[in-house]
Amino acid sequence: MSSGGFPWLTLVVFLPLLGVAAIFLVEEALVKWVALGVSSLVFLVSLPLWVLFDKSTPAMQFVETHQWIASPSINYAVGVDGISLPLVLLTTLLTPLCVLISWTAIETRVREFMVSLLVMETATIGVFAALDFVLFYVFWETMLIPMYLLIGIWGGPNRVYAAIKFFLYTLAGSVLLLVAIIVLYFYAGKESFDILTLSDAEYPAWLQALLFWAFFAAFAVKVPMFPFHTWLPDAHVEAPTAGSVMLASVLLKLGAYGFLRFSLPMLPDATQQFTPVVLLLSVVAIIYGAYMAFAQADLKKLIAYSSVSHMGFVTLGIFVLNAQGIEGAILQMVNHGITTGALFLCVGIVYERTHSREIADNSGLAATMPVYASFLVIFALSSVGLPGMNSFVGEFFVLLGAFLWSKAVATAAALGVILAAAYILWMLQRVIYGTPAQHVTSKLYDMNWREIGTLAPLAFFVFWIGLYPKPLLDVMHASVDHLVHKQAKAMVVDAGPPVSPQVIAANPSSPETGDTKADTR
Repeated sequence: MSSGGFPWLTLVVFLPLLGVAAIFLVEEALVKWVALGVSSLVFLVSLPLWVLFDKSTPAMQFVETHQWIASPSINYAVGVDGISLPLVLLTTLLTPLCVLISWTAIETRVREFMVSLLVMETATIGVFAALDFVLFYVFWETMLIPMYLLIGIWGGPNRVYAAIKFFLYTLAGSVLLLVAIIVLYFYAGKESFDILTLSDAEYPAWLQALLFWAFFAAFAVKVPMFPFHTWLPDAHVEAPTAGSVMLASVLLKLGAYGFLRFSLPMLPDATQQFTPVVLLLSVVAIIYGAYMAFAQADLKKLIAYSSVSHMGFVTLGIFVLNAQGIEGAILQMVNHGITTGALFLCVGIVYERTHSREIADNSGLAATMPVYASFLVIFALSSVGLPGMNSFVGEFFVLLGAFLWSKAVATAAALGVILAAAYILWMLQRVIYGTPAQHVTSKLYDMNWREIGTLAPLAFFVFWIGLYPKPLLDVMHASVDHLVHKQAKAMVVDAGPPVSPQVIAANPSSPETGDTKADTR
């Protein structure tokens, strides 16, 4: 670890909880300032993880291990690699922005709201950092509670229904995840819940198949993949703006991260066997989500269904099992967090003025809100995947990886890009240049400095990643190559269905190619 032994990662994970303690000790008038100060400090403390990260190795870094329970052996073990580090930084970036956007939007039980946000930050960072399965599961389940409260207490008219639906869907998948963890512990014979140790163990094909679907149940609901997505539109529509941002930008990434951290490295044979099924569901999600977005009159629902489509690109990239696809998927996870989070922030800003999310009530905004219209156009075009913006890079890598796996799959997925351009541009035409709704025109005024400060950092990352993605790609190269190399070895020894020559071609680290170099770019 290049951090000199300083517990940077533990500080990032648990500093929000210190903020929770501080919030309970201060007066009501200071609650927002404490939440903003602590969440901003967490972001600043997370930056050394980026600066000190060694890009040349796939090994876990900033590792800290302490015994938690002696028997069975359960440890407090955390660390990050090139797959988890970008997601940790995304979480720490978005949390202070969620505090800012809630500054005037949340007027009741402000103390409890800010506590829920900070607890959720700790839980989500803990999921990305955990290296012990029990610790991972504790963070995984803890994360459900603050999100349930955010939707159920500060949500819209149908908030209780949406909160319970979200909780039951995700809890059902989590039960199977717990069963899979227990099976791994006993069957691996390692007497350990250490994730890296269990990843190196070998499991028979029949057990891998069962574990794959147990993991799939937990992670597919969280993504959410088609047809497990039905909780998402309800949750987004009813959640407060900050809840929608954290849900879309961070919580949806937990499922995709689970596939990368557990399904692919632990169950390589089952992953190979069931890849066609997952790719089919991914392509269906891409097209179905885009098609459903066309039919929405509610801005939040439109963005929610666009998330189903965009996350379909993420799972597509993961399961084409080559470096291009996986790197594109990770990059798209970050891009989706930035762009979709910004779009939900934009909806929240105009909702504070018109108290409506209907497109018909929020039309012709360019005349009265030119600065707002400019930001909305930037993030909408980013969602489309316009060259020069962040989403273009991620989608390009995913489609390139898909093309190496199957030209037909890549062609079908590319339809989602075309549909996204259609529904996003149609939305912009009505919201930006449509006829203003007379009954809300008097309520409209342009963005203030707090709102500009909320969106400006995300706009910066839209262009930075779009124009110069190399720093982010460099961080993930070694970890992705290591993962691809492990999959390539499974292709050779797997006695299951024959491996597509396109997959071997996309993975020159395979022993069949006679090349030990794992870099496939």
